Amino acid sequence: METTDRFGPGVAEHYDSDDDVRFTPEHLALESGFLAALGGRALEFAVGTGRIALPLRARGVEVHGIDLSAAMVAQLRAKPGGADLPVVVGDYTSTRVPGEFDLVYLVYNTIGNVTTQDAQVATFANAARHLRPGGCFVVETGVPQVRPGERFRVFRHDARGVGYDEYDVDDPAAQRMWSHHVTDGVRRSIPFRYVWPAELDLMARLAGMRLRERWGWWDRSAFTGRSASHVSVWEAVREPVRERHS
Repeated sequence: METTDRFGPGVAEHYDSDDDVRFTPEHLALESGFLAALGGRALEFAVGTGRIALPLRARGVEVHGIDLSAAMVAQLRAKPGGADLPVVVGDYTSTRVPGEFDLVYLVYNTIGNVTTQDAQVATFANAARHLRPGGCFVVETGVPQVRPGERFRVFRHDARGVGYDEYDVDDPAAQRMWSHHVTDGVRRSIPFRYVWPAELDLMARLAGMRLRERWGWWDRSAFTGRSASHVSVWEAVREPVRERHS
């Protein structure tokens, strides 16, 4: 369903040199600790270079992965212990890994790399297929910052370059955007579909999961109306989630 690989060799080679806080040892310890508390057998959608999978496995969690990019997986394989981590090269909206898992997770805004609503719904359904009853699906992503009629929003402007988001103002219902990164005069653009927390909750319900907790960040800070991101945990219930009426 999502078969375009946008993380080829040119991107994969430099992926881990990103200066985002998510790549620091302190953050990796924080994020892997949060995930380790949720289960003993985990599956990462978009495992990539093993940024999270390897620290999580170092905590004693059995980790498997799915990733569309063979180049990103090659970077994982080159790291200490990376050759032993089971990974399937494929589309995480539909690829099946044998067995049941305590935890499936998809982090760093990657749900937005799935650029249609149907494919995002399929992602939740595929996560649910992998979970044992009571298992959890965790998604970390940003809260959309778009304003009505706004086309461009700069999110970075420093010595390393410029980053800005471009929103589709002609068809806002499609929730399409492109993230542009300009470094040394070269622009790299990645399409996204931005998605609201409430919409993700509905996708989870359709897949037979219910929201268990939602945080503003991996440190379990409160999620509020001012939060720019969220870490959401849905639990597999294996039955339609119905409203409760008093």
